[in-house]
Amino acid sequence: MEAIERVYREEYGRIVASLMRRFGDLDLAEDAAAEALVVALEKWPDDGVPPNPGGWLTTTAARKALDRIRRESHRDAKHQAAQMIEDDTPHEPTGVVEDDRLRLIFTCCHPALAPEARVALTLRLLGGLTVAEIAQAFLVPETTMAQRITRAKKKIAGAAIPYRVPEAADLPERVAGVLAVLYLVFNEGYLSTAGTSVRDDLTTEAIRLGRILHSLLPDEPEVTGLLALMLLTEARRDARIAGDELVPLPEQDRGAWSRPLIAEGHALVRECLRVNRPGRYQLLAAINAVHTDAPDAAGTDWSQIATLYAQLARLDPSPIVALNRAVATAELDGPAVALADVDRLGEALEGYHPFHVTRAELLRRLGRSAEARAAYDVALGLIDNPAESAYLTRRRDQLRG
Repeated sequence: MEAIERVYREEYGRIVASLMRRFGDLDLAEDAAAEALVVALEKWPDDGVPPNPGGWLTTTAARKALDRIRRESHRDAKHQAAQMIEDDTPHEPTGVVEDDRLRLIFTCCHPALAPEARVALTLRLLGGLTVAEIAQAFLVPETTMAQRITRAKKKIAGAAIPYRVPEAADLPERVAGVLAVLYLVFNEGYLSTAGTSVRDDLTTEAIRLGRILHSLLPDEPEVTGLLALMLLTEARRDARIAGDELVPLPEQDRGAWSRPLIAEGHALVRECLRVNRPGRYQLLAAINAVHTDAPDAAGTDWSQIATLYAQLARLDPSPIVALNRAVATAELDGPAVALADVDRLGEALEGYHPFHVTRAELLRRLGRSAEARAAYDVALGLIDNPAESAYLTRRRDQLRG
């Protein structure tokens, strides 16, 4: 059952893209994809997984979509259905974006939709992220996110926004939304909020699409920056989990880091520096470059990291950036100064578990064990990731007093 659902998640974006290209109806595409999963859950346990599970799911979904069209149409639906299945006419030109999933992302990041709606809708369609996972990424209640996605779908239908291949001129105005989608997908895969430590399908797909996007827009430094950021983060993946427990960056075995990915990421960061148009993803990539350049945790250039975070805060004055900047402050000015900065963020980040983890670690360093234990407990109540839960539980249980 879990294997079938994993295959479905991996293929979901391609199925929806294929059905959207054929039928041009987003709700129909989603419903038919879901019906194909039901059929797979019924048949595959007995018949076995087919040699091409993605093709099987896509074909089944198309048939389900055609069945619905037949039921709802009073016209010559059988003739239309036969045309759709047997039509030998070549597909319309794919234009500058040949990859189906990337085309779907660009389509959903239409400027007629509000920025947050673009990202939320695309996350729902790409790889089958649940509404709960998307809400977690946006730090909003699940009901709020569900409403945003529903409104986005209605906007597409009501405004007759076409499902079409983006023209070259469309790419720049949509690229910010596309980058946001790829980054959130990568983050969800790298440290999943839903019961598994790493979702390789999401991290691999985000990097694959990031490489395609970089080849399409090589002169967009934020595209280069995001690809660098994902590569430098992915380079540390094999060192992040040990014995089913999360290993924080300072304690990781740096010999297990992927040197080819680090070299590629550093080269991309240098590309960004030559352009000298800093943006959010470029600065985050530069911060990761500093971390991966240090021979060990003690050799980390925290002064440079603090400077980069200060620059990032001017571009993106969000509480999450301020929280990360406080971690650098703790290394330079001590935990008491950093804790004061962190506590000012409490109202904005109350439901964000890294906020409580950061507080717990700072309180621990200050010897305030009871308060640190309480902060760990709050953080543990906000996550469902077994590796991180194991690490935080051990840290909490090590406290004395």
